[in-house]
Amino acid sequence: MAGHRDHRGGVLLLDLDDDRVVGVVGFVLGVAHEGTPVFPITRRAGGLFRKALPFSALPALAGCGGDLSALDPAGPFAESIARLWWAMLLGAIPLFALVVGLFLLTVLRPGFGRRLSAKGWIVAGGLALPLPVLTALLGYALFQGEYRLGRPGSEALRVEARARMGQWSFAYPDTPGAPVTVGVLHLPAGRLVEITVTSEDVIHSFWVPRLGGKIDAIPGHETRLRLLAEAPGTFGGVCAEYCGVSHTDMRFTVRAHEAGRYAAELAKAETGAE
Repeated sequence: MAGHRDHRGGVLLLDLDDDRVVGVVGFVLGVAHEGTPVFPITRRAGGLFRKALPFSALPALAGCGGDLSALDPAGPFAESIARLWWAMLLGAIPLFALVVGLFLLTVLRPGFGRRLSAKGWIVAGGLALPLPVLTALLGYALFQGEYRLGRPGSEALRVEARARMGQWSFAYPDTPGAPVTVGVLHLPAGRLVEITVTSEDVIHSFWVPRLGGKIDAIPGHETRLRLLAEAPGTFGGVCAEYCGVSHTDMRFTVRAHEAGRYAAELAKAETGAE
């Protein structure tokens, strides 16, 4: 292998003046010095990559919408998750650019960074630069998590979600005479709802991506999650924890009704899948 060992740091360093090393790295990155054996190949590959890049983004962008997209929020709690996602993305960009930039400099400028010791690279590149970004992101994530979970309060309408393999059922203790519905969760639009989640068998996970975060449904234990639909509509819900062969069947529908019609619509709901 083309390289030498730095006995001070105990690290094997590549010899970037060797054409074989530059050729392999260039083939992977799509860059190479003119005159190396892979230069024509990397030049053609780089051109094809640049042409295909705009089209490759289309499938990814299609995932930003739809009934189960967390990036298409329909309530304040889901919106806080979307903001957290964008904050994480923006925080990852400078770290990614830093790592790739330093790597490219070592490839394109042989000898770059040799003045700095191995310990200096660890402290500067591994601690001093990423630590402030990661600390800020952690603090923001904790703040958003507390906001979404909240605390039990009398102002929230209570709904009980019970999971068992293959289905979800929902009870409405604050709405007298309301039936237990299976596969469909009814909510009043514009009102805070507290979902109490539990399970009859194994661990499941309750998730309505467009209305809020996910929370586990644990046998013998109750967990709580707050949801709020800003406007009437229909939203998709899933079990987000693999729970057996019936996992793919554990989907449910959330129907947010106008506040004035919620009780009447719930009274008309059928007991069982709708």
